[in-house]
Amino acid sequence: MNRMLIGREAAEVLTKGLGRRGFLGAAAGLGALAVTTGCTGPARAGSTAGSTAGPSTAGTAGLGPQPGQVLQPHTGDMPGDHYLASTPEDVLWGYVPTVHATPVARMKSGQTITIDALSHEGILEDQGRDPLSFFGSHGVDGDGVLQDAVDIAADYNRTPRNFDTDGPHVVTGPVAVEGAEPGDVLKIETLAAAPRVPYGVVSSRHGKGSLAIQKGPAAPDGITLEEVMPPAALDNRASGIPTDYHNVSVFTAVEDGKGVMTSGDMKVRFPLRPFMGMMGVAFAESSGLTDPDANSVPPTLGGGNIDIRHLGPGSTFYLPVKADGALFYVGDPHMGMGDGEVALTAMEGSLRGTFRLTVCKPGAGDAPELAHRYPFGETAEAWIPIGLSDPDGLGGGGISSDLNVAMRRAVVNALDFLEQEKGMDRAVAYAYLSAAADFAVSQVVDRTVGVHGLIRKADFS
Repeated sequence: MNRMLIGREAAEVLTKGLGRRGFLGAAAGLGALAVTTGCTGPARAGSTAGSTAGPSTAGTAGLGPQPGQVLQPHTGDMPGDHYLASTPEDVLWGYVPTVHATPVARMKSGQTITIDALSHEGILEDQGRDPLSFFGSHGVDGDGVLQDAVDIAADYNRTPRNFDTDGPHVVTGPVAVEGAEPGDVLKIETLAAAPRVPYGVVSSRHGKGSLAIQKGPAAPDGITLEEVMPPAALDNRASGIPTDYHNVSVFTAVEDGKGVMTSGDMKVRFPLRPFMGMMGVAFAESSGLTDPDANSVPPTLGGGNIDIRHLGPGSTFYLPVKADGALFYVGDPHMGMGDGEVALTAMEGSLRGTFRLTVCKPGAGDAPELAHRYPFGETAEAWIPIGLSDPDGLGGGGISSDLNVAMRRAVVNALDFLEQEKGMDRAVAYAYLSAAADFAVSQVVDRTVGVHGLIRKADFS
């Protein structure tokens, strides 16, 4: 089917829900967000998972929806050497691949891959597990809903779904990278993160988030029961019927490249910053698909649901490899998120991401030494040391949500980086971090909480 025809038809439908001026402005804004950096070599398009594609004249810039286009699976620009869609047969819903997982795609080190990541918001059980109905209730007609969302909501049966136990995320992968072995580092360069539709969802759910009700019912330390969000009086999880839980999902339109929330007569607009909340390599050693230590919610030393908003296009993320092939996966695509992600979710929205995956061997000098044992990030402006409260996840025997632990680890990792990579005296580095570096809460909602530092590269020029 002609790709541009699909886009025009989808635009006509979305125009009815968002208005022609609003939709065209949103699509143009989204396209502007998708400028990529650091991609070299010829762009590719139209490949199938695990195979090399033919050349494309589209390049790697402008990957967002053009005016009159929605990025349905297998349509639009797919500039990677490989392309991977999210299908019911291949994704995991609520769990991440373990070291024993079977790859759904394979690629050589240094190649690129374009992945259609699917947001879980709009397909979850508390939203009716029917994206056509859910998004339709917010003015989006059928052709404006992604087909992979419809397919996974209706046909996913790889694992049984338990809304109260499973993670929410649709996890795409794993991708095996040739030559990756335990002890290596997988270098993940995000070249693009293009919104696939001009809308997203922000959700808060009872018992989750920074102001979550506790068992009892009781308030968490520091606030009263009346200050719990969502309000404690609305908590109906005892019904056992997710659609009756009274969880809250806020539909958020995109206009002129910004997220737009409505409260009465008020419209609040905020900038979009697309990135993958989840980028990881296989870490858990269990063999079962739904073992607790493979739950998609807590991040681990293998990355996963790391939720650091700086890891968008132009960033590099380093992860220690634990399985042959590394077994890279993505999920939890975000259109925008503030540090902390306090309500539970970011502005969740499906993205088309393009990544360059490179294997870094010990001693080669192409990855920080720290990255061989702990996740580490960087952008053009900053190095990003990371601290997790419980880096082993559930596999370590429990979950710690202690931000003090995460903060201490982020500081120690920052010291190790400055000492090992920049040659700073450790005491001087400690003083420098106190005087000049910023440490921020990555997220407080993923059971294992995170802190990340920002060390300005310009200070070392």
